[in-house]
Amino acid sequence: MPDYDVVVMGAGHNGLVAACYLAKAGKKVLILERQAFPGGGVVTLELNSPGYRHDLHSSCHIMIQGNPMLTEDELGLKARYGLNYRYSDVPYGSIFPDGKTLITYKDLDKACAEIAKFNARDAETYRAFAKRSMEMLPMFASGLYSPPLPLGPAMAMFDSSDEGRLILDAMSRSSLDLVNQYFEGDHIKIHLLKLVTENLQLPDELGTGMGIFLMPGIIHKWGVSQPVGGSGGLTDALVRCFEDLGGELRLEAEVSRVIVEAGEAKGLQLTTGEVFRAKDGVVAALHPRVLSKFVEGIDPEVERRNQAVNPSPQSLFVSHYDLREQTKYTAGKEITTATMLEYFPYEDVGSLLDDFDYLRRKRISPRRLLGGGDETHGDPSRAPEGAGIFHSITMAPYCIEGKTPEYWDEYKEQYAAETLRQYDPFISNLGYDNIIAASHWSPLDMERSSPNSFVLGDMHGCAPYVYQMMGHRPTSDLGQYTVPGVEGLYLVGPFMHPGGGVYGAGRATAIRMFDDLDIDFESVVAR
Repeated sequence: MPDYDVVVMGAGHNGLVAACYLAKAGKKVLILERQAFPGGGVVTLELNSPGYRHDLHSSCHIMIQGNPMLTEDELGLKARYGLNYRYSDVPYGSIFPDGKTLITYKDLDKACAEIAKFNARDAETYRAFAKRSMEMLPMFASGLYSPPLPLGPAMAMFDSSDEGRLILDAMSRSSLDLVNQYFEGDHIKIHLLKLVTENLQLPDELGTGMGIFLMPGIIHKWGVSQPVGGSGGLTDALVRCFEDLGGELRLEAEVSRVIVEAGEAKGLQLTTGEVFRAKDGVVAALHPRVLSKFVEGIDPEVERRNQAVNPSPQSLFVSHYDLREQTKYTAGKEITTATMLEYFPYEDVGSLLDDFDYLRRKRISPRRLLGGGDETHGDPSRAPEGAGIFHSITMAPYCIEGKTPEYWDEYKEQYAAETLRQYDPFISNLGYDNIIAASHWSPLDMERSSPNSFVLGDMHGCAPYVYQMMGHRPTSDLGQYTVPGVEGLYLVGPFMHPGGGVYGAGRATAIRMFDDLDIDFESVVAR
């Protein structure tokens, strides 16, 4: 007899979400996780010193704020299991030379007043832009948290209305094209372009323009949030929910293969040889490029398309610093409250594009694309009283031109030291006399931390190009969370619709599985 109704490979936040919905439906669910902790990229740990709590990968939770899992509290994460989000009045900020700042407040009037400091016409353009973005958001968001339409019908739907055709147009253009169409000043252009490149896009790459249209609406309607105590607050709530619903979570349990018998997924086997069988199906966080390593019998044409999935053009290099005292910004105190913060040693768009050109060619930019901040300004619980943590983020290639990815192991300390120096014009006390301890994560380390999801160092699974979106994400074969020729195997992860980042996208995997098991999803979440 099967041990469980469903077995799940991977306790990343998406796998946990899917497992919680299945457990709520009364299924006996087991999650197997190779790490010593759950959460995958959504985890907060004492990486360096006791009392200093860092977000390992994800920090800001933006796209999940429109998910019915939260808006309707379908799993009781907020009401019953302790999930508590902090919403900053300052979602996003940029620092320019000489202490100039551009802050996107959640309040639209205040955001426009900031832009007017640089260009009054751009402020009014942004107001109209943001209002239209907020109006478009419900239509766009309605398809984010459930299985997607096939790409053809989705395109036809967009093409049936003026708003939809605007989305289609933006999906085909670059972010740079759109900011040049709408705005005059370089400061607002830099501010918006760097924001959308956080989705691991290049600003002048065709098919990236959607972010320019959506991010203002998201910021002013949903806001930018972080769980109190760190990003891992979401994972902690999901684990409490899962175990309260009778689910079982096993850590340090590395899966070696999906058990397939007569074309059906029947369970998971660990590297130790231990086997866990499932009656209703298997959920697996398996990137298309590694799928055949775990699943026998993948159709050769399906496998060919799996291997053709393109990663994002850049990865991230992240450093985590424990500080004796909180950071002090030369631009003043208010900018420290920004949830997302960018640093620019220039005021012209051309310089920004020059730095991204290095990434396009897999080279290290001498002038880093700097981001990050000290989360203790908004959440003092993250470090001992008076102390700080600094989260340094730069964009970097996974494989540096002329090197193997392993080159990062010998180069990353040098890279981190130069990156730290480049914060000096913006932060007065980020020197070694204020640093207690540090750890650095190269693009290669990102892949190592989640080798079956962050393939080639891509924390978003695969690039958000039009041909890898909606019902074609990651491929046309896998876009409905199932694998051709392997009945009962369901996929979950950042490489699936709707994309990378913290979406709570396991909800859509659960819906697909509910449909196949003839379970009414709405009845389950209404309990």
